[in-house]
Amino acid sequence: MESGARVSALWVYRSAAGPGLSVSLRSRRIKKRPKQSKRGVSGDCPAPAGPGKGEQPGAPHPGRGAAAGPGKGEQSGAPHPGRGAAAGPGKGEQSGAPHSGRGAAGGKLGRSRKGKQRDGYLDPMQSQTSGLQEIPRPQLAGVGAGRGANCPGPQEPITGPSLHGLLQELGRIQHSRQRAAKLFEWLIAPISPQQFFEQSWENKPLLIRRHNLAYYQGLFSTATFDAILRDNDVQFGVNLDVTSYVDGTRETHNPVGRALPAVVWDFYRNGCSLRMLNPQAFSATVWHFLSILQEQFGSMAGANTYLTPAGTQGFAPHYDDIEAFVIQLEGKKHWRVYGPRDDAEVLPQFSSCNFAQEEIGEPILETILEAGDLLYFPRGFIHQGDCLPDAHSLHITLSSYQRNSWGDLLEKLLPAALQMAIEEDVEYRQGLPIDYLEYMGVLNSDVVDSRRGAFIERVQNLIKKLVDYAPIDAAVDQKAKLFLHDCLPPMLTEHERALSIHGLPARWEDGDVRDADIPINKGTQVRLLRHGIIRLCNEGNGVLLYYTTENSRVYHKEEPKYLEIDTEFTDGIEFLLSSYPKYVCVETLPCDTLDDKISLATFLFEKGLLITKKPLVPM
Repeated sequence: MESGARVSALWVYRSAAGPGLSVSLRSRRIKKRPKQSKRGVSGDCPAPAGPGKGEQPGAPHPGRGAAAGPGKGEQSGAPHPGRGAAAGPGKGEQSGAPHSGRGAAGGKLGRSRKGKQRDGYLDPMQSQTSGLQEIPRPQLAGVGAGRGANCPGPQEPITGPSLHGLLQELGRIQHSRQRAAKLFEWLIAPISPQQFFEQSWENKPLLIRRHNLAYYQGLFSTATFDAILRDNDVQFGVNLDVTSYVDGTRETHNPVGRALPAVVWDFYRNGCSLRMLNPQAFSATVWHFLSILQEQFGSMAGANTYLTPAGTQGFAPHYDDIEAFVIQLEGKKHWRVYGPRDDAEVLPQFSSCNFAQEEIGEPILETILEAGDLLYFPRGFIHQGDCLPDAHSLHITLSSYQRNSWGDLLEKLLPAALQMAIEEDVEYRQGLPIDYLEYMGVLNSDVVDSRRGAFIERVQNLIKKLVDYAPIDAAVDQKAKLFLHDCLPPMLTEHERALSIHGLPARWEDGDVRDADIPINKGTQVRLLRHGIIRLCNEGNGVLLYYTTENSRVYHKEEPKYLEIDTEFTDGIEFLLSSYPKYVCVETLPCDTLDDKISLATFLFEKGLLITKKPLVPM
């Protein structure tokens, strides 16, 4: 290297590795790098490390702050993109070590105190970069702007309220589920939610062209990204990944420690993509957006952002275990989407490893997203995106429905049903035949023996009887409990803050505590802050109230938040749930005494779960 030449962060990283060497990011030791084939070998893929590639059960998408590579380095956003649960490095890549903080939660309220190619994905486009092959595309209504009887012409922009104006409007809607529905309607306009869920959801990709660069303006930007780097403790491998995909090799170039702007932008200038795993931990707008949207799905909503230099690609082809909504915010990006290669890849439970180009066949959709456009694809659809030579790209991937299938519910339900059957039915406790090992097992599977038929029939009958013992509602409550742990905390509007515990003027002034009392009385009108912020669950011999108001914006940074509730207060909580969004007087709560009614309302108000119809302290 010439004296006085500029040293880039990427050059330092690769020079430290050197030819045939790699740097261990955890130990800083130099170790031999095994020769890598440019072709991905599926047999070399790491086995899934549990839900979402290493995250807690019940967790998508995409970035609440735990470490790492959603879906083996995907574009979209698993482990719930943007929620950042650990995913494990992709083939040939290195990754930073994950970390997360934990905090106990608690409290108590009581008296004492190759696949099938489906139709409908492709969108007409002109090849805008050299080497892109145009694919014959069927005409389909409703796939994008200019397609279908009810869509505007090809160049007619699709307009709508600004994001800022929309969020203000949503704040005036009383029911939080209605807020979520209206936000989702705006997200996928002009396609109706009914059309989307009937035709595209979990079925096929949807491309929406708007010809409106400003449609998603205000959600996130490169300027926001830069400000986050400057003003926050962004950590490589935890909040930010530096990636590249060159000549079939996917690499992660994360140093250790804080992602300082000078280092991050030097990586970018040298052709690396920047993936922010948990933008909602740093951006109030993304937090606000996702905290509303999560009620639309009844499942965690997450996000990752992807900033890619012109003429580069940051990630290998792969599929995810989440429903992905790719929102183009700046610039443009060339996307290719491929159908599931076989039935096992349809709606997969886990994300894939990285694929080589020759493993994935021809795309069923090839398009260029521009700012204001949206691309949706279900889990299991292989995808890759690369930048055109003349423009950078910034997109955010919203995700949901990770580990939220019937199979995931049955994983909770069947063990509980079996345990209950064993406890209550002697037939499940009777011993196996003394000689069953002589005629059962794989070695005996082709043996003709009447005892085998009787044994198999007995097992089948016992399985059928499990239905009678299945605690379906209790299993659903357990899924709900996991969802509440996954949830972002609600972001309060200014009006809601004034009506909540946060609006009380308690303070230290003139050497003493002032206005610390909570003046709730029998005539105070109250309601829950949001529809989905609490869930009552029977656990053991008690009742626990799980809630979201004290969750972290960093995914699973803390333990689930719950309160132990005495049974005499459960009717009051159920009354508040059924009354939402109407306000009710404290004196109407179905508790035994007026003191109990006031105690329940005050306790829930202190936890941020209730708001009052009028401020408790006049403004």
